[in-house]
Amino acid sequence: MKIANSKRLRAILSKSFERYFVNTVKALEGMFLENDEDIPRLFSKQLIPFQPRCNFMHHSTPLISIVMPVHNTEKYLHDCIDSILGQSYGNWELIAVNNGSVDSSLSVLKNYERLDVRIKVIHLDEANLLEALRVGYSQSKGDCIHRMDSDDKMPAYKLTLMLKALITNGKGTVITGGTSYFSDESVIGNGFKRYDEWLCQVARLNSHAVEIYRECVIPSNCWLVYRTDFDLVGGFNPSVFPEDYDLCFRFYEQKLKIIGLDTVLHFWRDRADRISRNWDCYKDNRFFELKANYFNRIERDTSRPLVIWGAGKNGKDLSRLFLNTHAEIHWVCDNDRKIGKDIYGVILQHYSAIKLLNNPQIIISVASPTDKKDVESFLLSLHKTKGKDYWFFS
Repeated sequence: MKIANSKRLRAILSKSFERYFVNTVKALEGMFLENDEDIPRLFSKQLIPFQPRCNFMHHSTPLISIVMPVHNTEKYLHDCIDSILGQSYGNWELIAVNNGSVDSSLSVLKNYERLDVRIKVIHLDEANLLEALRVGYSQSKGDCIHRMDSDDKMPAYKLTLMLKALITNGKGTVITGGTSYFSDESVIGNGFKRYDEWLCQVARLNSHAVEIYRECVIPSNCWLVYRTDFDLVGGFNPSVFPEDYDLCFRFYEQKLKIIGLDTVLHFWRDRADRISRNWDCYKDNRFFELKANYFNRIERDTSRPLVIWGAGKNGKDLSRLFLNTHAEIHWVCDNDRKIGKDIYGVILQHYSAIKLLNNPQIIISVASPTDKKDVESFLLSLHKTKGKDYWFFS
């Protein structure tokens, strides 16, 4: 096909090199290439006057390091990397770590590496997500750190908006925002839609600190932080899964201020073989052990009574976790059939018993949205404060 008719080449030029697009396409009239995979040859032979977008390429602007593990995502890499090339902010580097791919991912990455000097490819023989993140970060040079997954996409304004907010708020902050799921395979399920809506609401209200025990409030690929702050929280060093939720808690534990932008900053790709659908560590996505561990480290005041609200599976599992740490708990619910029963050596009480406790810390494990509203209404009537007196764990 004629080079000038290549849709992928046009997309790359129009996104990353738009100032050169018209003249370059004219210069290529009549030339041919076998397929879009051959595009990097044009750059490597300097047939195209390569020059990245330069309106941000000034020494006073921070370099953003994008660390991206890659494992068998050849089908999605073009969309992903093209969305990075299309960023309105140009002073970035992409550290792409191919960790054990057995498809053509490495070849695709190498093609892009030849295309753009801002892209660096590292190959690891064995698939290990955390090791890929660590190796990628060790090779990065940026003042600011961002993570990307190789099957997702960025809106063109993502880095610009996040960096502007980070500079405005200064060190000691993490910038995040809303997300949106998409899929080439099926209709997005209601669970994913609810999570998207919830994340956007949390970002809009900047309620990350009071909602952090409910779900992960910082999406894994939707944060920007100064390198010094990233090192302060331990970077990618801990071997804890889910690694994104653990990082979120570490930001919070070190008292970094989480700033949410009221806009969609990341496009998640849902697919049947995604990690969160298949890895064992994601099968129980309540992550109670992780939450309880950080609650004990960050929030727990042993001079205050500890209350678990809810007698269903969530309540039982949480109560067992805290009892295993030798904590004394008060266990309450509104289920007449369970009130007065002895479970794990604790007598369940009616929730009104909370009124008799002196300044309790209350963990809420109920699952029903309606029940959550009722619980919160009761606690507000007692002048309790979310994030100080009570926390939702589900």
